[in-house]
Amino acid sequence: MINGNEAFALGSVTAARLADKPLVYSSYPITPASDVLHFLSRLKHLDVRTIQTEDEIAAMGSTIGAAFGGAMSLTGTSGPGICLKSEAIGLAIVLELPLVILNVQRGGPSTGLPTKTEQTDLLQALVGRNGESPVPVLAASGPADCFDVALEAFRIAVRHTTPVFVLSESYVATSAEPWRIPELEQFDPIAVEHPSSPENFQPYLRDAETLARPWAIPGTPGLEHRLGGLEKQHESGDVSHDPENHERMCRLRAEKVERIADFVPQQAVDGPEDGKLLVLSWGGTRGAVSTAVRRCLERGRSVAHAHLRYLNPFPRNLGSLLARYERVLVPELNAGQLALLLRARFLVDVVPLSKIQGRPFEIAEVEARVEELLS
Repeated sequence: MINGNEAFALGSVTAARLADKPLVYSSYPITPASDVLHFLSRLKHLDVRTIQTEDEIAAMGSTIGAAFGGAMSLTGTSGPGICLKSEAIGLAIVLELPLVILNVQRGGPSTGLPTKTEQTDLLQALVGRNGESPVPVLAASGPADCFDVALEAFRIAVRHTTPVFVLSESYVATSAEPWRIPELEQFDPIAVEHPSSPENFQPYLRDAETLARPWAIPGTPGLEHRLGGLEKQHESGDVSHDPENHERMCRLRAEKVERIADFVPQQAVDGPEDGKLLVLSWGGTRGAVSTAVRRCLERGRSVAHAHLRYLNPFPRNLGSLLARYERVLVPELNAGQLALLLRARFLVDVVPLSKIQGRPFEIAEVEARVEELLS
C-alpha cells in the first residue's frame, strides 16, 4: 500500500538513480506536502540529500543551486508556498535549468483549508509569475500514478533543460492504494549530457530538436559563463537589453515548452471515438469520472472519457479530439480553470462542472450531470 506523497518520493529517487545522479530535495514544511520531506529524509543511503530550509524562498533558491551544480533537484510545497517561490521559479525559467516543482494543492486562498483538497492552482502553475514565463505542467491522477509522474517530470526537465511543475492534490497525496513495486531495469535510463570541451561552447546554444541549452557543470575548465535573472543574449548568454533579442528569447523559451508535445503520447479515449459527449478530467478526479462514465456507457449512452496528464503543453491531438464530440464536460475541483483554458485554446464551448467544497467528486454527482446533458 502506498500513498501519493510516498509514491512521488520514490519516483524521484528512481529518476535520480536512472540518471546516475544524487537527488537533492529542498523544502519548507507545509500541509499536505511535508510527508515528502519526511519520507526522503530517511533515504540518505540512496544518495538522497534533504534540506529543510527557513522559508519557501530559500527552498526554491537552494533547488536552483542544486540544479546548477548538476544534481537531480526537487522542491515541494502547497499553494501558499508556490506564491512565495514564484519569483525564484521565474529565475529558474530564465536560467533554463532542469528541476522539478511539486505542488500538493489544498483549499485556498491564503491559508484556506490546509487539510482539504482542491484543484485551484492550475492557472497559478501556468501563469503565476511575472513576464512571459512558460513552464511544463503535469498532473498526477492517483497515489500510484505519482510515481510515474515524478519519473516523467524529471525526464522532461533533463531532456529540455527546464523547470517542470507537477500538480498533486491533498486527496491524491494522502490516499493509499495497492502498488506493484517495479524493477529498476524496466525503465529506460535518463540520459544526461554535460559538456566538457570549451570548443564551440556557448551557454545558450540550443539543441536543434528540443531547444535545450547545455547543462554545463560549474568548475569545468573553459566553460565559465555568466548566469542571472537579467535577459540573456541569444547563444552567448551575456546580459542584453536589446528589444528584438528579448522577444526572440521569450519566443524561444515558449517554443521549447511547446516542443515537449512531440515527446508525449497522443491523448487516449475510453469509449466511442466520437459522439454526443466527451467528459474530460485531470488530476485526482479520474476515479470518480471514469466510473461515472462507465456506468453511463453500460446504459447505452453516447459518452466517452479522456483524462489529461499533460496540461502544458497539451497532447498534439487534443484539439481534433474535442472537435469529434457535440459537447465537452470538464469536472474539476475549482471554478472552471481547465474549462477556461480549453475555450481559449480550441474555441470549444466547454461545459464546466465545478466543485469547491474541499471534497472530491462523488460518482453520483458526475453521473447525474452526464445524464442531464444527454437528456
